[in-house]
Amino acid sequence: MMEDLSFCASSLAEPPRASFLQRTMEQLCSTRCLKTNPEAAAAPVAVIALQRYLSEQSEGQQLDSYSYDVTVTDGVWRLKCFVHPSLNHLVHTNMLRAGGEIDITQCSFVYSERRLGHGYICIEKLRCAAQSSALLSHVKDVALLPMLVKRGMEMSTALQSDVPLQVSRRHYLSLWNNEDPEGDGWTCGSAPSDTVLDVSEICLLCSLESCFKKTWNPLPLLVKIIHKSRLRYYGKFALKIDYPYLAYFEVADQSGTMSLVLWNELCLEFYQRLTVGTVLYIQNYSLKQSYTKRSHPQMDHHRMKTFDSLEICLNPHNPTSVITVVSPKSVLPEWALPEVSYQFTTRSELGNMPSNFVCDVIGLVTFVGRVERVKSKATTGPEKYWTYRWIHAVDGTSDLPFILEVFSSSQPEVFSRICPMNYLVCTQMRVCQVEGSSPYLTSSCETETFITGYHKGQPYVGDARVKSFIQWTKTLKDSVVLQKTAVGGHYCYPRPPQQFTQSVPEASSQPPLVAAADLKKELETLQYREHKTVAIQGQITAVRYIKNLQITESGGTEGKEAEDVSTAACERAPLPDAHSQSSTAEETRAAGLTSTSAEKITTSERKRRIQRRKATRSSLNHVSVLAKRRHRDTEEGQEQEEEEEEESDPGSEETSDVEFRQQQNQNPDTEVIAWESCGWPQQRLEVSEHLLRCGLYRDSVSRRFTFHERDVLLQHSNLQATRWTAKREAEVVAPAVHPGYYRVTILGINKQIAVDAAYLPVVSSDEPRAVSLPQDPHGNTMLSCLSSGFLCPLGDTASSSVSALPEPDEVLATAAELEDTHVVCILDLCHLGGDKVEVVINKVYQVAEISLN
Repeated sequence: MMEDLSFCASSLAEPPRASFLQRTMEQLCSTRCLKTNPEAAAAPVAVIALQRYLSEQSEGQQLDSYSYDVTVTDGVWRLKCFVHPSLNHLVHTNMLRAGGEIDITQCSFVYSERRLGHGYICIEKLRCAAQSSALLSHVKDVALLPMLVKRGMEMSTALQSDVPLQVSRRHYLSLWNNEDPEGDGWTCGSAPSDTVLDVSEICLLCSLESCFKKTWNPLPLLVKIIHKSRLRYYGKFALKIDYPYLAYFEVADQSGTMSLVLWNELCLEFYQRLTVGTVLYIQNYSLKQSYTKRSHPQMDHHRMKTFDSLEICLNPHNPTSVITVVSPKSVLPEWALPEVSYQFTTRSELGNMPSNFVCDVIGLVTFVGRVERVKSKATTGPEKYWTYRWIHAVDGTSDLPFILEVFSSSQPEVFSRICPMNYLVCTQMRVCQVEGSSPYLTSSCETETFITGYHKGQPYVGDARVKSFIQWTKTLKDSVVLQKTAVGGHYCYPRPPQQFTQSVPEASSQPPLVAAADLKKELETLQYREHKTVAIQGQITAVRYIKNLQITESGGTEGKEAEDVSTAACERAPLPDAHSQSSTAEETRAAGLTSTSAEKITTSERKRRIQRRKATRSSLNHVSVLAKRRHRDTEEGQEQEEEEEEESDPGSEETSDVEFRQQQNQNPDTEVIAWESCGWPQQRLEVSEHLLRCGLYRDSVSRRFTFHERDVLLQHSNLQATRWTAKREAEVVAPAVHPGYYRVTILGINKQIAVDAAYLPVVSSDEPRAVSLPQDPHGNTMLSCLSSGFLCPLGDTASSSVSALPEPDEVLATAAELEDTHVVCILDLCHLGGDKVEVVINKVYQVAEISLN
């Protein structure tokens, strides 16, 4: 069969040894049905690339808007395969991922019926094995591995180059959004032209309106780019355009400004080359009426006339536009091209600006949230997601930072490298005023983002406010600023309003009120890093405090095989040492601290707190004993049911109860810090479904930023990469130690479905979530904490107020007020990959805080 195989690696001195991929290709070439089930002889292969593109329109059912090609290796060969649409959910949940390991259990060979000499292997069934493949530890450069191709198909570019296997598609999309350039076809940059230009006969922008709809021979334009928008992908199933992209630019000459549109293939060649401040000499352009529904940058500060009735169109064909990028040294003063201007705003000025005001900002980054995705509300065309992250940046003019909601702006390299201690510039940010909280800034379509390493040559470097900011940063000490930095973790802004109002979702920013059954659907259909906020009404029937968690980079919270991840793994905690002299009070004291703000508590304070807790412990003990007795009474009758549920759901509540009983058996002095309502033991048996989600994962907790751990922290806070690359082995990162969280059980109002959610109260003003958090004093009852989101009083780690925070058992001692209380819970949902779905309580409303308008 070797005569039916070929490979592309002219540098190989001898044919490669036999491999699983080679055997599979041989079987497919020899069988008449073009299908094989190599399960018995299956060997693991590593995923080195996972690429997405718009699906071909086919007759019958369309399982997904997008198709995926996966490139795998067995350490000997590389092979690009098509992923069967029935497996797309593995990509949506990040179970099939670059760097991971899979077992191919069924595949087939598919010949192209519309192109000679083209065919590919389609993977129809697979098992996701390890998230990090051991095969790749022996591969230094996957590009050096030969590509396995069936003989006679060596000329098929789709099998060996960066284009999709489906022949009707010519390019790949970014894996997680449609706006970022993806693939080798995008030109990253080239030297500007030094060609001598004839500018004796050019057309000014002010003259174009008079020429529209007339037979004329357009004269060249000489313009400067003053604004640049993100890419727009407008691909559709029936659209016969190879590269359906467009990008808007605002260009100016001495007479005014006008929009310019770059179309289709020209985006690949020029989008990344054209930057703000670039001078263009344009020939063979066309004009059309402006598209009225698009957004426009705010340009009042330029003080130039805007010609907004027309757009300049640059097309690859009919006519073929000629674009000359002029070298900066060739730009002459007599051309009278305007200077690029900005409208930088300081943090101290932000509170006085109206909503939707557009400005530019510069700041020193102190917090970078994980990258999340939100589904577009568009109802036509293929589904798409926006990617974004929350950022805090300070500029020295206020004690409060800028709160920035930064969406990907077709600058993937910059967006993925934003980290604390960067100098960050965001242009064309839109102000969002929030009642009861500080304003925040969100991206517009024209926002561009720049960080340290990307500022050189940008027009804003000479701006007076930029220079003032740089002078201020010279007064700072890195060691001091680093103490106030954080990366990743759960973060949502702004907080829900003080009163919940039943309203039409489309007309309000209020989270939608969903039925319990709909919540189940929301959890099941979430895709990787997709974030949603929903409201559910019911009552809180149980609260348990999970304490002393040690979260490793690759351990319990990361999980094992994607299909074998256990919810119980997320509750693994260091068990109390039987020989330790530490009291239970000392073990739970960390409840008032975060992983980035743990502080020592003095011995005198410790004694005072232990004494204070004696009064509350008795009220908690009867709850714990009652819970134990109820469990013991039902344990025998439910034994068989527990075994069945443990087999079908490794994250069941019974499993968690067993873990806690085991902890009690190992250390009889350790009390279960928990509360449950009087009716919950019986209600738990009657609910039709209990949606059990582990409340805390590695990605749920923010980490202190250090330069030493920078690459690892960025890797975890960014989205999964499209391609695997061999990197220098990073130093081991110390486990994140989190003091604990409250696991809250919410029973739906019709008592048919229950859901578990995590509650992580803010316990220090150093936390990113504490910024602009309303801090009205409250009594530290369980209900007031769930409503406010923090423990009172809230202070920084340097003050003594942290040590005065209540202990978990003190908070839980007040939980009786939750009994039969009708509440509305605001839940933040986020899919963290695999089967890990984060469900966090954002706020709890009492009936008195609910409006029926």
